Amino acid sequence: MADKVLVASRFGRSMLGRFAEQFELLETAGKPADQVFSATQLADVRALLTMGGQPLGRETFDMLPALGAVVCYGTGYDGVDLKAAAERGIVVGNSPAANASAVADLALALLLALMRRVLPADAYVRAGGWSGAKPSPMLKPPRGLTGAKVGVYGIGEIGRKIAARVAGFETEVAYHSRSRHDVPYRYVGDLGELVDWCDVLLVAVRAGPDTEKIIDAGMLKRLGPSGVVVNISRGSVIDQAALIAALADGTIAGAGLDVFALEPYAPDALAEFPNVVLTPHIGGHTQEAHRAMQDCVIANLAAFFAGKPLPYPVQG
Repeated sequence: MADKVLVASRFGRSMLGRFAEQFELLETAGKPADQVFSATQLADVRALLTMGGQPLGRETFDMLPALGAVVCYGTGYDGVDLKAAAERGIVVGNSPAANASAVADLALALLLALMRRVLPADAYVRAGGWSGAKPSPMLKPPRGLTGAKVGVYGIGEIGRKIAARVAGFETEVAYHSRSRHDVPYRYVGDLGELVDWCDVLLVAVRAGPDTEKIIDAGMLKRLGPSGVVVNISRGSVIDQAALIAALADGTIAGAGLDVFALEPYAPDALAEFPNVVLTPHIGGHTQEAHRAMQDCVIANLAAFFAGKPLPYPVQG
């Protein structure tokens, strides 16, 4: 049987070209597989490549009778129905930690841009405000990061790298996760207590049913009018409507967001706030991260087709 891989998400041509050197690819361009290929063509597909946040479950599995592996490009796999996969004996793999440094870098970029009002300052200079002696958005000095109390929600590989980076700014760092980890930061066993304590909440938790909208109106109120939140996890972790309301009435001071509830859409309301920094889910979008994630995909697929255990199986 051929090493046939159904590509269920949209990927760049150069990336697919690298995969095509070793595997036979059937590309759906993000459409349902049965709208692109016949049942005969899908009958011997043994592996599926997807973005981890894209919904994938029984309906797709039913189209692929020979499917034995789902390989997620990137760290996340929250879109994959793990129960349905397990019932069919389908193994699931991802690219753990491959993009962790890149995502952590962006978390700090969002945080610094937010706290130091980089975007309003940039717009002011570009519009001639500085040279024209017009009122500056920087008249009231912004708060710096040094000395801030930073709470990291989720201390996996990405959370650890975020904590290490932000600690370098002479901050006080604490974290919350399901259990205590061997890291040099204070553990807070209750998320609400962490939010009460911190000035900055950095969201790096793995998304799932247990974290959906866990940062809700109540949590945002506890963060307070001088608090800011940065989310590089998944949009589902924060109640987006509650966040917009909290920004509108000053419940919190600002937000940095790389992820949204319904991508690729960012609500217009968020774009209207000067105290919000928005990026289009580019946390893992660096040359180095993409190469590392591709290496994980190739290793997982090659092992599966060779009848070996996946080197990067989903731990969940």
